Parts: sequence; structure tokens; C-alpha cells
Amino acid sequence: MYDLYIANKNYSSWSLRAWVLLRELAIPYRERLVPYGGKANPDAFRSFSPTGKVPCLVDGDITVWESLSIAEYVAEHHAGVWPTDTAARAFARSAAAEMHSGFTGLRNTCTMNCGIRVALHSIDDALKSDLARLESLWAEGLNRFGGPFLAGARFTAADAFYAPVAFRIQTYDPPLDDVARGYAARLRALPSMHEWYAAAIADTFRSEGHEAEARGVGVWRQDLRAGS
Repeated sequence: MYDLYIANKNYSSWSLRAWVLLRELAIPYRERLVPYGGKANPDAFRSFSPTGKVPCLVDGDITVWESLSIAEYVAEHHAGVWPTDTAARAFARSAAAEMHSGFTGLRNTCTMNCGIRVALHSIDDALKSDLARLESLWAEGLNRFGGPFLAGARFTAADAFYAPVAFRIQTYDPPLDDVARGYAARLRALPSMHEWYAAAIADTFRSEGHEAEARGVGVWRQDLRAGS
């Protein structure tokens, strides 16, 4: 059985990708949640991850790091990670890779913080461009392959890679069209996403860096987390 190392669910968007993929596809694994180290222990992940980052998948004596590599490794052993249709599979892989390497405007402005609701001070050009690309990309996938997921009727790794964006949309409520909002809502409605969110808001751990990033971009309207 796999061991999947992740960090705190309120903040760790990268962890969510691998976690929700395994959960939605009912692939057995052991969850190994290791809290962020912060100033006290900045190398908290070094004992299991060669990069000192999460997620990290351990399969016996094989270690796989980076969420995209984890998806590809799991796909070698389990059906359903990618679509069976050639065109849909090419689109899904491209969409996942684009999310893995791009959308820096969205990442920089809207750090993942599941349990808060924030009114953004402004939408700069980088974020505006990323939001427009999200609308275009999601509409293309849903229209070409019929939905309700990004590459067809079934949840795949492409959807897993955009799961953190669904939480970011809930937190920051950026301007998006109805198609994009509908897709994000469908992702959040998944049982696995409900499970992740419940754990995220129950966590009383606070990461100073993530908190500061979220406070710097807007006015906090709500903090729904335990202990707040």
C-alpha cells in the first residue's frame, strides 16, 4: 500500500491534488499528515521527501515526489487516472501540466486557505489573465468532452489538479463566468472534497506565512476555522 505524505489541509494545495486523486479513484493508501515545520523546524519534510516538499508518495523502496509525477506513477498501476479516449487524455494531461507549471498570478494572489472568506482589494493584470485562461480552458474541456468533469464523464487527474482552485474560488470569490463557477462547485461537492474541507476547518494549526499572504490581498469577511 502507498504512503502519501501531505501537509496541513487548510493550506496545502499541492497535497490536495494527490490526495483527492487517490480518494476519488478509491486507490488504497495510508495518509501521513506532517504539519508544516515553520521557524521551529523548517526541514519537517526532509525525512521522507528529497525536495523537502509535499506531496510525496512512498511505495516500498520507491519514492515519488511532485504531484504530476505521482499522478503518472499511479496511472502505471491503476486505471482511470487519465481518460481512455486519446483526445481527452491528451487534453487532460496538458491541462494538468499547465496547472502544475502556470497560473502564477492566481497562486501569488490567492493562496489556498480553505477556512476563510476574503474580499480582494484588487484584481491585477496577472490575476485577470489567469482567470480568463481558467474560463477558456474549463469551457473547452467541458464542451469538447461533454462534462461534468474536465475531460468527460469521469473524474480524472485533470480534475484533481484543479481541485485547489475550486477552494480558492470559494475563499476569494474572484470574478468568473457561470460555467467556471459551476465546474468549481461540482468539484467542491465531491465527497472527498467535503472530507478534505471538514478536516481543514477543524485544524487549529496556523502557518504565519500563509496567514500573512491572505491578509495582504484583501479584507477577511469570515474565518470559519476551529479556534478562530
